[in-house]
Amino acid sequence: MNQTTISAYPLLAQAEKLMQAGKLEEAAQRAMAHLRQKPDEPRGLSLLGTVAMQLGALGQAELFLRKAIAKGARDLDTRRNLASTLNQQEKLGEASAMFTMLRQESSDPVFGGMLGIILDKMGKTEAAKDIRKQLVESHPERPHYWIAYGHSLRAEGQVEEAVAAYRKAAEIDFECGEAWWGLASIKSRVLTDEDIVEMQRAIDVAIDIRNSAPTHFALARAYHDRKLYDKAFHHYSIGNQQRAESIGYQAQELTDEVDETIRTVDAAFIQRLERESVEQATPVFIVSLPRSGSTLLEQMLGSHPSMEPVGELPYIPAILRSVMEMATRRGKVTVPALIAAIPDEQANAMGRDYLRRAQLHRKTERPYFIDKLPHNWSNTLFIKRILPNARIIDIRRPPMDCCFSNFSQSFSTAHASSFALEDIGQCYADYVRYMDHLGRVAPAMVHHIAYERLIEDAETELRAALSYLGLEWDPAVLEFHKLDRVVRTPSSEQVRRPLNRDGMDTWKPYAQWLEPLRAKLGVLAEREWSTLG
Repeated sequence: MNQTTISAYPLLAQAEKLMQAGKLEEAAQRAMAHLRQKPDEPRGLSLLGTVAMQLGALGQAELFLRKAIAKGARDLDTRRNLASTLNQQEKLGEASAMFTMLRQESSDPVFGGMLGIILDKMGKTEAAKDIRKQLVESHPERPHYWIAYGHSLRAEGQVEEAVAAYRKAAEIDFECGEAWWGLASIKSRVLTDEDIVEMQRAIDVAIDIRNSAPTHFALARAYHDRKLYDKAFHHYSIGNQQRAESIGYQAQELTDEVDETIRTVDAAFIQRLERESVEQATPVFIVSLPRSGSTLLEQMLGSHPSMEPVGELPYIPAILRSVMEMATRRGKVTVPALIAAIPDEQANAMGRDYLRRAQLHRKTERPYFIDKLPHNWSNTLFIKRILPNARIIDIRRPPMDCCFSNFSQSFSTAHASSFALEDIGQCYADYVRYMDHLGRVAPAMVHHIAYERLIEDAETELRAALSYLGLEWDPAVLEFHKLDRVVRTPSSEQVRRPLNRDGMDTWKPYAQWLEPLRAKLGVLAEREWSTLG
């Protein structure tokens, strides 16, 4: 804001200072006071939208920023904030168009970086890779552009080229934790003894946990590969502790939501979800905890000629978050209560919104498509409310393997339960309680697959899954490793190989340190999951 604006609009100047000081609620009050005096004044609308964005009120932020632009705010910051808000709401088509325009107007490489991220989320991997290649060519000194380029290469199966990109990032900045984790997350052993020395040196001088935490995970993976399990667990623990302290995850919130689902969702509730669907495409949701074999199952089912795999779509959580934001303006509301209150017309509109967004990822007209976002397990009832013809397949990995695999993965905040053994154990227990309850009140809603059985007898498991979907058997599903597609998950190399038992019993070398996990899991830790279903 320039000096003229400050002198002309003192309330707006106060609002900006408060926003910069992190006093967002007070900043919003000042901006609204300014707008009461100067209705529809574009700079006031823009600032109020920016404050709303920082508060996480994304729907309101979009409303104010759009209005600011309509009233004449054409500055770069307002349009960048709107593009960012659209991206955070997973309105990717509009966000990509805006960032494309901003990139043409400005030489700031941040716009190209954001466009690459959005195109990648949209499944336009070749376009994202091209942008990222341009960025490393024009800004070769920036390690995070090399890391992003490495991610694109790896997703396309160009593992050696991805390793070279990650190594370039580490050479530029040996403290860059995400570069080291990029190398460590490759399934084959690529970290050398010299790398271990460099990673330890990086940890010794690191100040920012955004560097130190992923470096601890990478160092742990290097020690794991050398069967030095005590050292590996030491670094897994530190990396997770640093992430947990920075996030402040509250496991009780999920437990409370599952408790309410069990109290309030009965057969009558399920019956109210059922209605006719006019949609032609059938979405298939593969749900699970992360690291449960969902990518493998997607690759298998996606090899069927009637099914198109489209990856992990962020749209169900985004649509639910938007409707929750609107509902909570009138007071506190829980997810089960919200679902019960959604009128049919609104539910249909949200279903059409999901399908419209999913269409951005589709390349065929096959009658079924697969969305495999793991955390959609807790959104099962919302999915059935807005998409009555959806099919849901739950794949479950044995709890000790699944939970330890989460603990040993340097996840983003999207998987915040993974950063403490107690939290991931509680999450697994809540997930099982949720699915068991749905099995009692709606036995046909979800089809269950045990990861162990899928590995041991894939044909039997896949025949049952295809029967649930109403599809005929096709042997192509057993040739899944031949499917030529981009895979953007940590399992990208594994699903390009025939079936193997590499993911089984990975926790056992660490058994002596996993008592907090066992305590949370209780009887689940001993349950024979191959009998699931």
